Amino acid sequence: MKPLLLIDIDGPLNPYEALSRRRPPKGYRRHSMRPTGWTAGPALPVLLNPEHGDELLALTGLYELAWATTWKNEANEWIAPRLGLPPLPYIDWPRMHGLTGNGTYWKTRYVVEYAAGRPFAWVDDEITDLDTGWVAGHHPGRALLRPVDPRVGLVRADFDALAAWA
Repeated sequence: MKPLLLIDIDGPLNPYEALSRRRPPKGYRRHSMRPTGWTAGPALPVLLNPEHGDELLALTGLYELAWATTWKNEANEWIAPRLGLPPLPYIDWPRMHGLTGNGTYWKTRYVVEYAAGRPFAWVDDEITDLDTGWVAGHHPGRALLRPVDPRVGLVRADFDALAAWA
């Protein structure tokens, strides 16, 4: 069985901290989106690099891809088509944005539950050393937690590290 590759959107695929720049980073296109709950005011600006879709598809021989994003299934409507990805399974978070009490990111526990003992790699901009340590103590399989800078998104080194780890 292939390991899971759990993919966050905001940060890794949408380097939202780059939105303040006059021009999007090289390779990125700006999209205006209205996912559920985004009804008032201007549309949500999202930066996406279509090359990321090719990079992720190239990893499907090594991984089973899944969304690990607050976009949940809407990632398949708003993000996947713009990257040339098929619909992907997603983590249906039972609770979002809660405090953990142990300093870990709120997603971490749910990522481990979703993996259910399978090896997994996870890319997200809010992963810290606390999350890596918690996963090591609570997940019986191999795990790679790959923090991504939300100013630049996924880069070549991330894709190379993911391929090498698998």
